[in-house]
Amino acid sequence: MLPFGYAIRNLMRDPARLLQAVLGSGLVVLMVMIAAAINNGMVGVLSASGSAKNIILLGAGSEESVLRSEISDRTAGIAESSITGLEKQVDVRAVSPEIHQMSFIAIDSNDRKQAFMRGVTPRALLVHQGVSVQAGHYVRPGQVMVGRLAWRRLGLPEEALQPGAEIWVEGTPMTIAGIFAAPGTVMESEIWMDLNDLRSMSLREHLSCVVLRLDTGEFEDIDLFTKQRLDLELAALRESDYFAKIAAFYAPIRGMTWMTALLIATGALLGGLNTLYAAFAPRIREIATLQAIGFGRRAILFSLVQESTITTLCGALVASFVAIGLLDGIAVSFSIGSFILSVSPSVAMAGLMTGLGLGLVGAIPPGLRCLLPPLPSALRSAG
Repeated sequence: MLPFGYAIRNLMRDPARLLQAVLGSGLVVLMVMIAAAINNGMVGVLSASGSAKNIILLGAGSEESVLRSEISDRTAGIAESSITGLEKQVDVRAVSPEIHQMSFIAIDSNDRKQAFMRGVTPRALLVHQGVSVQAGHYVRPGQVMVGRLAWRRLGLPEEALQPGAEIWVEGTPMTIAGIFAAPGTVMESEIWMDLNDLRSMSLREHLSCVVLRLDTGEFEDIDLFTKQRLDLELAALRESDYFAKIAAFYAPIRGMTWMTALLIATGALLGGLNTLYAAFAPRIREIATLQAIGFGRRAILFSLVQESTITTLCGALVASFVAIGLLDGIAVSFSIGSFILSVSPSVAMAGLMTGLGLGLVGAIPPGLRCLLPPLPSALRSAG
């Protein structure tokens, strides 16, 4: 085997070319890491948004979207009195009637934004137990409460959505009562307001859904309730299943993200092959000399692969530092919410494997081209 130091010395022959190769491979690795982080973030926020203990009662035929659902206003009371095994706190059952709606908000009359509004009562905190008020207080009539990532979802300055500030919801001035957190869920991009306020503002007579939280009860009990009360025209759905359907809906978008990264990686690989062909071609006589003094072709090819792999792994290291420094913690918005990019171990591993793959695949074709010529003609080569 050729000494490891031989590969290092060859890399340092042309620092400019080395820098170009490191930055090129680093860009490819960075794109793959971004794609992996977006994919993980979107899947993570959608899977964390639904609890298996929460059951959504919504209109039959509207299982794909709560926004399209309409159910009777008396559903919450009937469900609370008819279904056993619901969670209780101080004899108050975890039953949350809600209205979900897309509405226009503005911080001034010339800047309208579309936001996801959730009309709630104080019982919402019994059902959505991951929600906590970070600043200010819980929403009251005439007020709204904003998720801590709502500013990012709406494209507004963070200071515009602070407690005490005023925003306009469908032309009605509302005071921001507080900021809430629901870590890792789409609720952090929502705006909550009093159920009756949203009902009167949107001129709605019906609820969107009723969310129940189970204690000792089973989903089958609630499903049976919906089948017995045909007059209410209800369907029951686990909250986790609902968000799983949404995640499946966004699967093509995640696939496009990976496809974009793959196309960029393929283009960079082809460009890297050209670079390595140009780098290895003048060394045909050198490689032939190594064969003449006793080094086997496998050992020489392994050394060439070492050179390429060291370069691409250096690029992966640079990409990792860039990802940690510039991407980790950035909020990314999509149609129903926002999520935080995280350079997790799986993302870092995707970057490492990309760098390793670029090094291995990129060196073999040009290396074989240098080793294929017969030894006598290779020794007479002008390289």
